[in-house]
Amino acid sequence: MSVDQMAHYQRKLAYEMDSWDLYIALNEGQAITIVDGRSEAAFADEHIPGALNLPHKEICFNSTQMLDKSKLYVCYCDGIGCNASTKTALNLLTLGFDVRELIGGLDWWKRDGYATDGKKAQLGTKINCGC
Repeated sequence: MSVDQMAHYQRKLAYEMDSWDLYIALNEGQAITIVDGRSEAAFADEHIPGALNLPHKEICFNSTQMLDKSKLYVCYCDGIGCNASTKTALNLLTLGFDVRELIGGLDWWKRDGYATDGKKAQLGTKINCGC
C-alpha cells in the first residue's frame, strides 16, 4: 500500500462528489447548495433541480454576498468536457466558501437517471429536498 496514493484518493474525495453522493446528501437534508457555473442561457435550457445559476465569470464578492458560508457548495457544469465547474469552485473557494465539484456534471447527473429542470427538462428520479 502506498501512503502517497492513499493520500491522493482521500484528497480527491474531500474535493469531489458524484451524482449518487449528491442525491443522498440532498435527500438527507444536508446543508448543500448546488451551483451551476454555466451561462444563464445554458441554465435556462436545463439544470439540476434547485440549483443556483452563478456563471463562473460573474463570481465576485458582490455576487455572492447573499450566500451562506456555512453551507457546502457543489459546483457543476456540462460534464467532463467543460471546466466551468472547476472555475466556479475555485472562485468560490477564493471567497471563503466550502466547495466540492460534481464529477461528470449535468451529463452524468442525467446518465444516472436523475430529473432535470428547464426548457429541455428530462424526467427521472426526483430529489426530495423541497426544491
